[in-house]
Amino acid sequence: MPENLTEQITDTTSAAEAAPADSAPTTGAAAVDDGVDILFTDLKLDGRVLAALSDVGYEKPSPIQAATIPALLDGRDVVGLAQTGTGKTAAFAIPALSKMAELADINGGPSKNTQVLVLAPTRELALQVAEAFTSYAKHMDGFTVLPVYGGSPYGPQLNGLRRGAQVVVGTPGRVIDHISKGSLDLSNLEYVVLDEADEMLRMGFAEDVEQILSSTPDEKQVALFSATMPPAIRRIAKKYLNDPAEISVKGKTTTGTNTRQRYLQVMGPHKLDALTRILEVEDYDGIIAFVRTKMATEDLADKLRSRGFSAAAINGDIPQQQRERTVEALRDGKIDILVATDVAARGLDVDRISLVVNYDIPHDTESYVHRIGRTGRAGRSGDAILFITPREKYLLRSIEKATRQPVEQMQLPSTAKINELRLGKFADRITQTLSGEDVSLFRELIANYEQEHDVPASEIAAALAVMAQGGQPILVQDIPVAPAGQRERAEGRKDGFGSRGPTRTLTEGNATYRIAVGRRQRVMPGSIVGAIANEGGLSSAQIGGIDIRADHSLVELPADLSKDQLRALSRTRIGGELIHLELDKGRKPAAGRGAGEFKKPFRKDYPKRDGDTRFSGDATRKPRQGKGAGAGTGRSSAQSEQ
Repeated sequence: MPENLTEQITDTTSAAEAAPADSAPTTGAAAVDDGVDILFTDLKLDGRVLAALSDVGYEKPSPIQAATIPALLDGRDVVGLAQTGTGKTAAFAIPALSKMAELADINGGPSKNTQVLVLAPTRELALQVAEAFTSYAKHMDGFTVLPVYGGSPYGPQLNGLRRGAQVVVGTPGRVIDHISKGSLDLSNLEYVVLDEADEMLRMGFAEDVEQILSSTPDEKQVALFSATMPPAIRRIAKKYLNDPAEISVKGKTTTGTNTRQRYLQVMGPHKLDALTRILEVEDYDGIIAFVRTKMATEDLADKLRSRGFSAAAINGDIPQQQRERTVEALRDGKIDILVATDVAARGLDVDRISLVVNYDIPHDTESYVHRIGRTGRAGRSGDAILFITPREKYLLRSIEKATRQPVEQMQLPSTAKINELRLGKFADRITQTLSGEDVSLFRELIANYEQEHDVPASEIAAALAVMAQGGQPILVQDIPVAPAGQRERAEGRKDGFGSRGPTRTLTEGNATYRIAVGRRQRVMPGSIVGAIANEGGLSSAQIGGIDIRADHSLVELPADLSKDQLRALSRTRIGGELIHLELDKGRKPAAGRGAGEFKKPFRKDYPKRDGDTRFSGDATRKPRQGKGAGAGTGRSSAQSEQ
């Protein structure tokens, strides 16, 4: 491939307002003309795929989709340069499914072989891509998509591969495992996608990606999507792509300057409590809370109503007339909170919306821009609050990078302040009832009860107050938060010695683990984090200090890793090398699980290679009897493992 990728198509327009950023968008592959409206029906897609797009209400493709889909349908390899949120998933999924449908017609039915492989950097993105493929293939008979990623049991994945999956979406580490086991056969592969390629390289998966690509047939179509084009990405494109078209699209990434943007780091189970506290303290008019799924709209709306808020759900399954009535109720002040999906809220314009809550963070920046654009309109000020979990922090960075605007961190109102407000409101309700209601009947009832049961009136009043609460506690408790040290490490702070943080002081509940790869294997902190996070199902906040040494590394992880996590991590590879994770005998857990519970390596059947001295400081030493190579060998007195 030439140094400058063969064909470059650039567009600077935003995605069409009518189509969600992750599945629709835009124009011809030879040139992008902003003045021409292109529909999906103009792109020569298979009728079954068009029917699925129609079911979800998508009509117009976004710029990246309009430029990419024709090129992929023509059999071209493609390099798509676009920020997260410009609709890349549909850009590669729709043409792949269309070609698979036509091939199934020719062959008299769908093949059982894996025809499409999509590599994604994280299991969250892998699941999102798999869901998109499934929705677009709704009308394709016999179609199967299988997500494979670390941190989940092998059994269901192996069964799915045995039954046959035309599309496999996975993280690099787990895909390599299945290739090594022989459970994933790529000999009939026709289509390979590298999604978020720059993110995969940042997480240390460069060697894994190349190993996977080298295992695929020479005759195949490749689509590579990346927000940036660093030299490593360009090298992969030059080596594995054949005369690709480079398509560069810049999505709409500007947000209103009169909208205050804040984020709150909160774990999933505590989102409802966090939202409730914010609404109790801060004064807002109309509110839209965005969630990812239709089911979540109903669930959150029900829970908000049970807590005394006037809320309603709006999603694609709700009939149009009912949706219009709900929006009108929001406009008229009959309801205050609208819980919506992205699709249902497209084009929604209600003057009284003063707050947008991203209850579930969007996986693309374009959706984020569209969401918060529902407030701060026509010169009015607005607020946008984003809930994120520690493992979603990278999405926040993507949003800030794409919008070129900082999102400030906010703190929850204190428990003391919330309780003070609640008690004050309860007292106000008593005052209002005494002044505005006839309480003579209840006064007589309480007086009789007091005489009959010899119970003070104050106790009876307290019991009635409990009854009035309907079983709901009036006071709140502190919401658990990640320790400050973990949050700092989640930001990826590094010292000058190749580590992500000090390992001398353990966070409570953590322990130090030893892995059998180090500087000699040229590992970097990013590759360790990526491998452990994906295969062990951990968030970056749970991975503490990393101390990379000559022939091994020390990693701070939770002391109470589950058996499934230990089993998955014991089979994890970095740069092709098994890491042989085990508790470091020189360090004790800070609290919780005792070191005595880890008397043996997690697996005692590690393969031992004759003469294997990879993990020993002395080239003449052999691995110790009864242990696999690297399982605790090669320590000298100078290496106190501190």
